Formats: sequence, C-alpha cells, structure tokens
Amino acid sequence: MAGGLVVALSPVAGLAALAGVALVGAGPEVFAVVGLAVFASVLFLGLLLCVPRPQVAWGRWSRAAVVLGVEAAVVWQVSAVTLSPLPVPPAPAAVAGQREWRLPTGSRLAYVRIAPERVTRPEPVVFLHGGPGVGDLEGDSAFYGRLVSAGFRVFVYDQLGAGRSARLADPQGYGLARDVADLEAIRRTVRAERLNLVARDHGAQLAAAYLAAHPGRVARAVLYSPTGLAPARASSRLATSAVPLGPAALPHPRTLAVSALLRVDPATARAFAGDRELDAHLALLLRRQAAPACSASPPGPGYGGYVALAGRATPASLRNDLVRITVPVLIVKGACDAEPWADAIAYRRALPNAGLAYVGDGAPPGRTDAYLAVLRTFLTGGEPNAYAADDPPPGYRGPVTATP
Repeated sequence: MAGGLVVALSPVAGLAALAGVALVGAGPEVFAVVGLAVFASVLFLGLLLCVPRPQVAWGRWSRAAVVLGVEAAVVWQVSAVTLSPLPVPPAPAAVAGQREWRLPTGSRLAYVRIAPERVTRPEPVVFLHGGPGVGDLEGDSAFYGRLVSAGFRVFVYDQLGAGRSARLADPQGYGLARDVADLEAIRRTVRAERLNLVARDHGAQLAAAYLAAHPGRVARAVLYSPTGLAPARASSRLATSAVPLGPAALPHPRTLAVSALLRVDPATARAFAGDRELDAHLALLLRRQAAPACSASPPGPGYGGYVALAGRATPASLRNDLVRITVPVLIVKGACDAEPWADAIAYRRALPNAGLAYVGDGAPPGRTDAYLAVLRTFLTGGEPNAYAADDPPPGYRGPVTATP
C-alpha cells in the first residue's frame, strides 16, 4: 500500500523538483536532469517498498537488481519522451488575401480584409476567434466574408500568439489587456469610429473586455457560444490536460513538464519547448477532445499553444463593468455548442441591452446559414427572433452548466 502510494507520487515529486529548480533560474539542461533524478529516486524507493524483503542475503541482492532493472526501463522511457520534442508540423501557409498589421502595441497580426465593391455601412465587422489561441483564418474569413453582401467591410485576424500572427519570447506578455489594446489599435488603423464585434467562445471575453474599456467604440456586438465571465484562467482545462500516449492513455511527460513550468516561469517553458511544438500539442488535444455527441469539424491550423496553456485571466470586475454598457448585444447559441448554456445566460443578465437567439442544429456549429441570417439581421439593425427562457430548448445537446 505504502509502496504503491510512493510510486504514484514519483511523477509529482519529479515535476515539483523540475519546477523548483527552474524557479531559481536554472536552464533546461539543469532542471530537466534534476527533475528526472528526483523522479527516479522516489520511484526506486516506491518499488522497493512494493517488493517484499527476502530473509536471505542473496535474495536481497536479487530484489535490488530486479527493482533497478524495472526502474531503469521506466526512467529511460520517461526520459526519452520528456527530452524529445513532439513532432512539429510546418508553419501554416499564408491564406488567400492574407496581410499583416504592425500595430503601435508592438504586435504583428495576420489578417484578411474582405470588402464589397461599394461600402455602404461605415462600421466594419471585426471577428474575434476563440480558444484562446484557436483561430481559423481561412475558414472564418470565408464564412464571415459573406457579410460583404450587406455592405460591410469585414476583418478577420489571428490574435497575438495564435495562428499566423507573431509570437512573444515571454508568454507572460499574452493576456486580455494586451488583446484589448491590440483591438483598439486595429480600430484606429482601419480608421473606424466604431466597430461591429462578432466573437466566438473565448473571443466573447475579449469582446466584453473591449466593451467595458471602450463602450463608445462599439456599434453592435454578437457573441456566439460565449465562454463565461468567471474570473478564472480561461484555458485551465487545457493546462491540466495532456496528449494521450498509446492505448493506456497515459499523460505525456513532456506536456506535463511544460504545464508545470508555465506555472513558475513561462519564458523557461518556451525555452524548453518552442511555439510550434506546443501548437502541435494543442491541435492534437483539441481533436481528441471533440464532443462525441456533436459532428463538429475541427478548426484549421491556426493554433497558439502557449496562449492556450498559459490561459487568459478574466478580471473579477468585468461582470460589474458590463452593467453600464448600453450597446446592443446579441448572444447566439446553437444546438451543439461546446460552451455551457449557463454562460450565455450570464452574459444576457450582465448586459442591459442584450438578447438571446437560438439557431438550432447544423454543422459545423457557428458556420451555418441559419446563424449567418441571424447575424446579418442583427448587424443591419433588425431584431432576430428572441429566445426568452433561461433553460435550453428541446434538442439542445451541449453542456448546460460549467464543468468544475
């Protein structure tokens, strides 16, 4: 019993040692070796406790030899997968019409601009992808670009640290404040007095934070399947997850090491595993976490691993800041959204001039003709059919409340 407990605690001890040594400023070649050494030592003690102690002297030597052999095999395998980078795919190719903003904030953001032959509406539509760190510049520009038929200019961009946009050397530079500053810089760059914001899942937090900071700069906002307003790291479920390894679905040691390092020194985590490696991890993780009840297509290769794993903290004051916002806001839910229904209701309660629309089923969620029709109606000043109840309608298959 005691031996099994010690064996189970050996990875925890190794990760704690790795994070502790990294915290004092040691490089990857030091903290990785120390973490593995502590893991091996605790594992050896646990294995010794698991094997009954023989009475004869030669049996004790045999016992030690067997334990050392088992430990050597385990430590060798763990060391190999911890120190070997995950396969890294090539950087995503540029999409049709891709350009780059070089903003006064220092951010370099990839974007696509779609414009009608004649612009009849002065406030452009700006799409805010979710994740955080999960964009699909090609797919989103193709879908939201259809709004040009209503006379809008449409801008779709990858947020800092995601997709085809630039990455920061220190992941601590990512966050909601930086994203809000970038969005305001975008507004100034495109010379728009006000913006129409269209956001998806975690992009709703960015839209809400921008509304709170610049309420006079938003004409209308649409929040599709919004992530909640709770003051917590948006991607905590990603930070504590790991890529399954083989049929046993064991956690990947390298990903666990990166998650531990992110909690003590994100810059060191990035030195240990680079951006493209974490992007590949996030891509695989999202595909494995696809909801089995929904036929959702995975987004394109627009991932930002460090943005997702480090998270994007939501200020505790954001919910209270929204009660003074009078901008018209439409919250939209589909039948098979990944975000909880309760989060959409929380936005409707927090925003004084918000309504809720339900677009029913369709694949992929968030890119259906029904949603586009609701979007076009609202952005052009119309009133889509409102869903007044707090409980989800029959046929809704997504989560109702947030998972603890």
